[in-house]
Amino acid sequence: MKFKKINQSQCHCITLRRASNAITEYYDAALQEVGLTTSQYSLLKNLGRLEMASTSELAEQVNLDRSTLVRNLKPLLERGLIVDLAKENARNHQFQVSETGMALLEDANPRWQKAQDGIKAYLDKENVEMLMEMLYRLQELNTE
Repeated sequence: MKFKKINQSQCHCITLRRASNAITEYYDAALQEVGLTTSQYSLLKNLGRLEMASTSELAEQVNLDRSTLVRNLKPLLERGLIVDLAKENARNHQFQVSETGMALLEDANPRWQKAQDGIKAYLDKENVEMLMEMLYRLQELNTE
């Protein structure tokens, strides 16, 4: 892992955003060889778990608004990594990971796991568990 000097902030929001950007760059670099971003990998992985999902179902699963999700699905559709099984001009889409997408996920999974292991090694297991607990709790801010 490479280290760089950071500008520290007292603002929780700014610090979390900076950390989010740093970890996204880390995972994006790990997935670069297979041509996926972290966001694309997440969408493929979640859609694969669901097997098939409408826009609304997938948006709820990945906690994105529908318009952001549709924008993020477009490159996956264009690359043939997912397919829309809905009839042409149908309002309700039904997305599924294609065979090509499943094969790419198989290539991406060990790279993602290596990034996961790298974070765990960098922070140590106990700190990762504590971090995840805090992050889950912070996600609840918008649901209270």
